[in-house]
Amino acid sequence: MDGDRVEIDGGIMEGGGQILRVSTALSCLLGLPLRVRRIRAGRSQPGLRPQHLSGLEMIRDLCDGKLNGGEIGSTEITFTPGKIKGGTHIADTKTAGSVCLLMQVAMPCVLFAASPSELHLKGGTNAEMAPQIDYTVMVFKPIIEKFNFTFNCDIKRRGYYPKGGGEVVVQMSPVKELSPINLTERGTVTKIYGRAFVAGALPIKLAKDMSAAAVRCIRREIRDLYINIQPVREPDDQAVGTGSGIIIVAETSTGCLLAGSSLGKRGKNADKVGIEAAEMLLQNLKHGGTVDDSLQDQLIIFMALAKGVSRVKSGPITLHTQTAIHFAEQLTKAKFTVTKSEEEDPGNDTYIIECQGMGMINSNL
Repeated sequence: MDGDRVEIDGGIMEGGGQILRVSTALSCLLGLPLRVRRIRAGRSQPGLRPQHLSGLEMIRDLCDGKLNGGEIGSTEITFTPGKIKGGTHIADTKTAGSVCLLMQVAMPCVLFAASPSELHLKGGTNAEMAPQIDYTVMVFKPIIEKFNFTFNCDIKRRGYYPKGGGEVVVQMSPVKELSPINLTERGTVTKIYGRAFVAGALPIKLAKDMSAAAVRCIRREIRDLYINIQPVREPDDQAVGTGSGIIIVAETSTGCLLAGSSLGKRGKNADKVGIEAAEMLLQNLKHGGTVDDSLQDQLIIFMALAKGVSRVKSGPITLHTQTAIHFAEQLTKAKFTVTKSEEEDPGNDTYIIECQGMGMINSNL
């Protein structure tokens, strides 16, 4: 059997958990046995962390697969997938590990299941080094649904660093195949909105300060648009622990969504959190692409699976995106090309990511 295993080097390029997420999801979808070595070799603490392990265990259970080497700290796993099934699946990081990263690994798989799925994902909803759940709902969801599927994401409880304890329930039905997307026209920014939140022991004043600082920062560049960033205090029965943060979304005339976000932490001034998010948004708007840096790499696996040619205009290609493309090409028959965009405005640093998708068909339907 080992002769047929696909060998994945988890230490190259971005060298993090994303390699594991992309390759195990594709292994599950394509029925390819996998060995991943040097897991997260590029990180200060290499090997599997709780969130990576709970993601792997969920994928294993989704398809009745076999997983060897599934322990915290393990730097090598082998995975043998079975048949993807729908139903209810639970993944719990038992830490503040990101529920959004759990969603990233499971979602492509359950799209090709035999029946609808409900994923109960437990951990951190607003975690460092991962998309916030607000980003997933406000930006990722509307754009990813352009591949011609829908999902429901219900935030039951929010959970923050260091305890986690959040829970999100995702419901989705399988599809026969995914349609390609064409996101190449940015259009003009028509509105800017968002939410600044506090939870637990923090006063609402902090949310108001984050919001006000973000608005002031954006106003320096964009003067004529109404900016609506709502300060919110999360209800105590819907949040575990103490946390704060902000997400700001710019919507364009062509339906593009680009965002900036930041998280508060002890000793970090609220104004600074607001300004960080505003600057990230302005940076994402500056390059002229149709997607922001956080969405760029999350689109790759769906582009690879879709039937036909997808085209996305983006800013500079992140290492995360290059890594996702590398492994998507290694495991599927999808073909990616990245070309510098011929812009009217030479100041714009934009690229076209084009993919001839493999046209995955759901044989269970």
